[in-house]
Amino acid sequence: MLADITVLNQYLVKGDRRYTKTHEWILVEGDVGTVGITDYAQKELQDVTYVELPEPGVEVSKGEEVATIESVKHTSPIYTPASGVVVEVNEKLDEEPDIVNRDPYGDGWIFKIKISNPAELNELLSPEEYAALVESEKKS
Repeated sequence: MLADITVLNQYLVKGDRRYTKTHEWILVEGDVGTVGITDYAQKELQDVTYVELPEPGVEVSKGEEVATIESVKHTSPIYTPASGVVVEVNEKLDEEPDIVNRDPYGDGWIFKIKISNPAELNELLSPEEYAALVESEKKS
């Protein structure tokens, strides 16, 4: 497992997953990927108040908007990092959407997808590339 990275002494980037430029992460185990938003994204959103989850069984394409996350600050789309079928959603978020703020890389996951095209994962950012993206966004 790759080491975790702390960016600008405040944003955690986990070393065991891949990232999108729109601040989603995917952790792949076999042919299923667990998807959530990054520590950077949840801190930018601030207090998450609602998560609109995708429907299990729906087929999605990489880059497609599949969920929405609302906070006191604004509403943001959540895009899928890979194509496939949504196999599970985190129903805990219906009652406790702020889990995303407390544990974005653990209990705050949003949905799981059975990946149909594993080659797409090679197009995602490595932890190091994502850390560099966050650093550049905070400087601009």
